[in-house]
Amino acid sequence: MSAHLTEDSGDSHGSPRGYVIGFILSLALTLLSFGIVMSGNYHALEATVVIVSAAIVQIVVQMHYFLHLDRSSSQRWNVMVLVYTLIIIAFLVGGSLWIMYNTGVRMMPMSMGR
Repeated sequence: MSAHLTEDSGDSHGSPRGYVIGFILSLALTLLSFGIVMSGNYHALEATVVIVSAAIVQIVVQMHYFLHLDRSSSQRWNVMVLVYTLIIIAFLVGGSLWIMYNTGVRMMPMSMGR
């Protein structure tokens, strides 16, 4: 008697078609951002909103098509690790910016006019 135990480790493999779709979407979003900047036809705020929106969509596209993260139960641990990582990065970046700002404010020379 041979018993085959299978364990779902959360591995998910994509198809070549999925990789091509992800590549084309990522390329289109990159070219959109590049075109916005190079055309110079947009105000800074409009360009920034479009570029940040395209970046967020590109992150989602790459997570889905290349990292194969989705809402399935087999991916739950991977998503939790990703969220934890993002929280740690936010603390590190936010704390570093806060420290650098406060250091800059406290080390500015006083005005000589007084």
